[in-house]
Amino acid sequence: MSTPGDAAERQGGGDGEVPTWVTLGLLGAWALHDVEELLAMRSWPAREPELRERFPQVPDRLWREMAGLDVRRFGLAVAGVGLVVGAAAVEGRRTGGRSAAYQSVLDGFGLHGLVHLAQSAAVRGYTPGVATTPLLVLPFTLAARTRLRRAGLLRPARAGDAALSVGLAGVVTIGAHVVARRLTSARVRG
Repeated sequence: MSTPGDAAERQGGGDGEVPTWVTLGLLGAWALHDVEELLAMRSWPAREPELRERFPQVPDRLWREMAGLDVRRFGLAVAGVGLVVGAAAVEGRRTGGRSAAYQSVLDGFGLHGLVHLAQSAAVRGYTPGVATTPLLVLPFTLAARTRLRRAGLLRPARAGDAALSVGLAGVVTIGAHVVARRLTSARVRG
């Protein structure tokens, strides 16, 4: 039985109702996860010498990037990704969870958690973002997908869609870092 509070928290009609946390919660879960990444990035460059020795096959350019990590630039990149995640969450709310863009970003968020787990397995230790992955990223994604499925709104899961979601997450992340680099470089020159 639903209460008036439940009705105010839901959007959509009939079987297609989902609670607000399913859509706007994506932005909240992402923000909490990225706070961990931002905090961890302050000390992460100190691991560069150890990791460089363990993984000599990684190109020197990536090691130089890691060693010279600018936390302010990283923060700008995080904000850029946040704009995309926020827009997807709002679109998800507006459409009651039906938006393909929202569902793709939700899937990309969950799948990127698997990347965090793989990174930590590869380095045999902590990597930024891995602590909140099993506690927040994966549970939120699974819970939101379950609610969308129950409401009859979840698009079918196909391998191609998963690859697209991960690919788009990568493009958004790289794009945000490129923009952040240009913004911080312009400030240094200007």
